[in-house]
Amino acid sequence: MGINIKNFFVSRDKNTKIGDFQDLDHLDGMSVSTTSANLYGNSRDDLVLFYFRKGANYASVYTQSKLVSENIKWNQSIKKKKIKALLVNTRNANAFTGKNGFKSIKILADDISFHLNEKRKVDEEIPEKINPNDILFASTGTIGEPFPIKKIKASILDLINKIKYTQNKYIWMKAAMGILTTDLVPKVAMEQCKIGNKVVKIYGIAKGSGMIYPNMATTLGFVFTDATISSAILKKLLKKNITNTFNAITCDGDTSTNDMVTIFSTCEVKNSEIKSVTDSKIQDFDTNLNKVLLNLAKRVAADGEGSSKFIEVHILNCKTENDAKKISFSIANSVLVKTAVAGEDPNWGRIIMAIGKSNVKINSNKMFIRLGNNKIIDKGQLSNFYNESELKEYMKNDKIEITVDLNVGNKNFSSYTMDLTKKYIEINSDYRS
Repeated sequence: MGINIKNFFVSRDKNTKIGDFQDLDHLDGMSVSTTSANLYGNSRDDLVLFYFRKGANYASVYTQSKLVSENIKWNQSIKKKKIKALLVNTRNANAFTGKNGFKSIKILADDISFHLNEKRKVDEEIPEKINPNDILFASTGTIGEPFPIKKIKASILDLINKIKYTQNKYIWMKAAMGILTTDLVPKVAMEQCKIGNKVVKIYGIAKGSGMIYPNMATTLGFVFTDATISSAILKKLLKKNITNTFNAITCDGDTSTNDMVTIFSTCEVKNSEIKSVTDSKIQDFDTNLNKVLLNLAKRVAADGEGSSKFIEVHILNCKTENDAKKISFSIANSVLVKTAVAGEDPNWGRIIMAIGKSNVKINSNKMFIRLGNNKIIDKGQLSNFYNESELKEYMKNDKIEITVDLNVGNKNFSSYTMDLTKKYIEINSDYRS
């Protein structure tokens, strides 16, 4: 069964309702449309267009994989500070598609700009021309397959005709679902805050379920705000807040060729000018941007392919943040830890193993380990309060927290992942079909 707004809530494994998601509504300065290019052989939405009528300031972070998709190459070649549109396609990554893959992006950019310009002639008294390099692209799906340029190009006019200048929760859900691949649930988040005395919105959607490991951002994520913030400040804010959000999640230890997180500012709210990320007026926005990014990142990790449990790994009181990060990801990426969690097996020896292989110098005599509130290790020895039966009961929860306190410094890091189940193997052994 294809994924679309009509059948989503009866085709998912979990009993999810549209009311469970945040009420994203209208955000001035942008439009959203979705359509099906039949990329999956059915009618599910597989193309999403975000259109910024007056342009939007923006900033992106991309994968650091040495082999990147053609759309990433296109985006990195654009030096403009304002963007007019973003097209997202699913089913095909447009990676390892060579010259034809990049040529396809150019063809689509020409086509989208042409049809948007025609629309602007109707909608605006003095239409400002949109150029092909005013458009960004995001792709997700299978690597190495020929890019379906004919199907996508044939759907562009329909996509533009469906542009809605006013959004609501239904439209945002369609967009969030239109960018999914193996994901089971859409990922949306929102916050509202102030810059000075002006109220601004921060909305976000993301996709990601497999090939998730940080070396930049790990997945596709798009954040939108109506605040007036320059591209230069957006870049600094995004770089700052990606570290403990999208760069703190892992599903399988693999980094995609297509990773991309972008923030757009429509500048519709005329807040006071922000000249620096240290400006006190931007602090509330900074905090809430982190909340949106972390919310989305956790949703990606929790929806990892085949997952049955969400895992948080907290490493406390290390000498350096880098040490904390190494230990945290050593645990989070451990196949043995993840399978133990899947089997609800309180085999804490696997956590010890993962800590030891992290290549970080450890003073075991100072170390504490907890699973949830269950004390396991106290100063390098089995805790006097350790209770195997209570720990077994804890392992039945949908959310598992692993906390390791090194007690050798004051630097912390948390990572987020999921368990490894038989379903993960089923999904990835049969991905392309």
